[in-house]
Amino acid sequence: MNDKNQKPKLPVQPEQPRTPRIRRSAPEGVDYPKEIKSFVRRAGRTTTGQTKAFEDLGPQFLFPYQSNAIDLVAAFAGAANATGQNASDFRPTILEIGFGMGEATAAIAALMPEKNFLCCEVHEPGVGALLKRIGEQGLKNIRIISHDAVEVIDQMLPLQSLDGVHIFFPDPWHKKKHNKRRLIQTPLIAKLAARLKVGGYLHCATDWQPYAEQILEVLSAEPLLKNTTSSSHPELVGYAPKPHYRPLTKFENRGIKLGHGVWDVVFERV
Repeated sequence: MNDKNQKPKLPVQPEQPRTPRIRRSAPEGVDYPKEIKSFVRRAGRTTTGQTKAFEDLGPQFLFPYQSNAIDLVAAFAGAANATGQNASDFRPTILEIGFGMGEATAAIAALMPEKNFLCCEVHEPGVGALLKRIGEQGLKNIRIISHDAVEVIDQMLPLQSLDGVHIFFPDPWHKKKHNKRRLIQTPLIAKLAARLKVGGYLHCATDWQPYAEQILEVLSAEPLLKNTTSSSHPELVGYAPKPHYRPLTKFENRGIKLGHGVWDVVFERV
């Protein structure tokens, strides 16, 4: 065989030592990482109908994140750059954190047209889906902020500016090592309680029992909140009957058929 036709052998490179992987965890005594987010970005494709809803309805119903207090009167009147303090005599405003594809949000807004709904969601297909529902149902009482709800609470919502808060089926983070990522933790609930008017309510719902137990424990420990059903429904041991306004979504119905439970927790600002 002709040595000229053979490919030269490359010198063997010595194996490089691997850099040890640093595992980052929450500091001792901290419920979750300091920079908590109200969301985890998930993959998803925006449909043609949702894209059209963004184009046609986005300018009216999408409200940009800003680092100063929102004027809810101007926001729901259609102003694009509302700033300042809230008016005292205004229709009740409900904050919703994480509305998914907007099925329940649209149903509740249609059921309660006398209330305004300020909704936070970063999942673009979900925002597009809710905009599409707004157009199809002719809803006027919804505004969407596509931004992290924690920053919205911190920067845009003045103290005692809300009449209610809805947090329905937040990510339960099933694995124990991921529990610290759960949205409903003591610091967030303290922020929300401070932004509720006296008599306002905080309504959470989950289909994961360990998370329901954590939610009940966290809300019970907040001094500005009281359980609205512990005395009227002692048989529910702190949980609430499903309020009439929260609809059964397709997802929830599917879970019920499989024997899954759903727990509602409703507390009032004192």
